[in-house]
Amino acid sequence: MKITLRQLEIFLNVVKEGHLTNVAKDMKLSQSAISMSIKELENILTRPVFDRINKKLVLNEVGRAFHKEIDPLFKKFSDIEHEFQNSENKGVIRVGASTTIVDYLMPSIICAYMTAYPDVKITLKEGNTQEIATLVENGEIDIGFVEGFVGGSSIIKEKIGIDELLVITENKEISEKKAVFIDELADMRWVLREEGSGTREVFLEYIKEKVDQLNVFLELGHTESIKGILKNRECLTCISKISVEKELREGTLFQVNVKNFDCKRDFLMIYHKDKYRSLLFEKFTYFSKQLMTKMLNEDPNACLVEVIKEI
Repeated sequence: MKITLRQLEIFLNVVKEGHLTNVAKDMKLSQSAISMSIKELENILTRPVFDRINKKLVLNEVGRAFHKEIDPLFKKFSDIEHEFQNSENKGVIRVGASTTIVDYLMPSIICAYMTAYPDVKITLKEGNTQEIATLVENGEIDIGFVEGFVGGSSIIKEKIGIDELLVITENKEISEKKAVFIDELADMRWVLREEGSGTREVFLEYIKEKVDQLNVFLELGHTESIKGILKNRECLTCISKISVEKELREGTLFQVNVKNFDCKRDFLMIYHKDKYRSLLFEKFTYFSKQLMTKMLNEDPNACLVEVIKEI
């Protein structure tokens, strides 16, 4: 084979940046070396892969087809190289999780795993469901934990638990009223998560045939921010049960009694279909699935030691 991995790496970086100058700087190579590599690649393929438009390199129809085939292969090579630079129980796992899971589940999981395997480093990125799915698709993280809806044929989805969504308020009088239908609450002021949030998408999908228009007066990017707003304003929200268990116990927030409201969503573990599934990866996914399932159904603290013994 005449094409080298170095040429493919340069090609993919040029696709991403569009300008040779930026690629040369990032890869610590001369601009002429980058240009020569692209020219050699085009010679091997016997046709151009870029159009030169306004001093920028843009993929042409041949380049787009080549990129579609090469990109997943190069990501898999990168995964394999990364894995074989590490031993079985030593390495770095790149994890992403949606906000609800980051706040209420992942800290215990990561701390327990790193206690059992001190030579393993785990990096954690937070985002909403769609942001984490995009990171998985782009190969920027190894595994994601999200809730709600995830599309894309390149993503493998495994259900690891069920979460319940509740309508919550700070106003005790509202919570003590007789049960009402969700459409009777539509005109009240609602605070919801931002676009792309799994919590938001599942809730709005659930009520779309029951509510013509919801009075959303504020959108926030974090569940804790929403709870803070609730405690200072007379409004409603719909958020995960696990995120308000403490406040419900303490009586600082209250569940609204809504008739026929049974809004649930799946917690998912997601990873790219071309992801190289190393032993390190398999151990972490097994550990995470087992512990998260137990945390959603049992006492979280009692689960930690039990799951560690299993692996």
